[in-house]
Amino acid sequence: MHRYSALALLRGALTGQRSWQPLWRSPEPRKHYDVVIIGGGGHGLATAYFLASRHGIRSVAVLERGWLGGGNSGRNTQAVRSNYFYAPSTRFFDHSLKLYEGLSRELNFNLMLSQRGVVSLASSAHEMEHARRWANAIYLNGIDVRLLSRADIKRLMPRINLDARFPIVGGFIQQRGGVARHDAVNWGFARAADALGVDIIQGCEVRGFQRSGERLTGVLTSRGTIGADRVAMAAAGHSSELARLAGLRLPLISMTLQAMVSEPIKPVMDTLAVSPSVHVYLSQSDRGELVIGGGADVYASYMQRGSLAGTEAVITALVELFPSFSRLRLMRQWGGVVDISPDSSPIVGKTPIENFYISCGWGTGGFKAIPAGGDTFAYTIANDAPHPFIESFSLGRFVRGELVDEGAAAGVAH
Repeated sequence: MHRYSALALLRGALTGQRSWQPLWRSPEPRKHYDVVIIGGGGHGLATAYFLASRHGIRSVAVLERGWLGGGNSGRNTQAVRSNYFYAPSTRFFDHSLKLYEGLSRELNFNLMLSQRGVVSLASSAHEMEHARRWANAIYLNGIDVRLLSRADIKRLMPRINLDARFPIVGGFIQQRGGVARHDAVNWGFARAADALGVDIIQGCEVRGFQRSGERLTGVLTSRGTIGADRVAMAAAGHSSELARLAGLRLPLISMTLQAMVSEPIKPVMDTLAVSPSVHVYLSQSDRGELVIGGGADVYASYMQRGSLAGTEAVITALVELFPSFSRLRLMRQWGGVVDISPDSSPIVGKTPIENFYISCGWGTGGFKAIPAGGDTFAYTIANDAPHPFIESFSLGRFVRGELVDEGAAAGVAH
């Protein structure tokens, strides 16, 4: 793998930029691998990287139906945070945030992590009381958090309208939260995994599974049958359909979550702001665009474009909080398909089918979970036992009634 550095940039400039190598190979699939991972998004790529780098398992294939990062890991609002309510969620997501903080150096790829702070707004006395309880839980779980007054919020976001239809009475901030560049996360993990011998195979649709009794022995794809000692699924949005092909029913609903960006403007937003009352969250990208998101559509869908009604609701909420942004033009809009579990927490770990592992149900929190998701899922696959950080997120919790209800921690209604 060509190592990036200031010296490498200088060398590239002196050689007419002809010395750069492709970020990853495009190999033909082999007949058999130790591990086959279904899904070439952030979670699949991170799992492959950690399998190779931390567990020495390098006979790994990542199968992607379309193009690398073309699913949810390339269709999100790039937020990273760990301000969850329950201890299992907080422990997991803070592990992910800590990994993000050192990942650019580990992968030798700039992920453009910007820890500008995530502000959660409260628009009533009731919401402020909920914010205090939430902030106390975050603090007791060992995560950075600070309550904010109206004056604090105005200093952080001078353009906000504190006396909107739902007046802002306060909130809290996790200062270590922020954003990272989603394409860079995908490319960084893909490049590092490829350098360790992982085969990333794009344009390879999984159409079924090869079985021997209760054991999976391979996957049936559009490019032939690929044998595998272990099969791992990390395909957001379509997890329930893929699992069904293996004979496994998952308690998931797939819905469209859309986002959009404005035309680029000068820097005006130094933080990421979330308002659960009017269902909007926004930040500003390094290119100057306002990145805007809201609630998921209210019906099951596999669309990747969202709806006009959803767009109107998000824009209405935005201009209520920031009236000056009404003069901006909307540049583009997109949607991602998220699979949501009954308690809004992920389903990760082993399944009743021998040597079949799943990482799904991430809902709207998949991007921020990519590093820890890959790390813990790789551990689970390598050891055939759940990583301690994901024991609470097993499929069996729905049988035992041990739910981890993080619906409120999504920030808006999902």
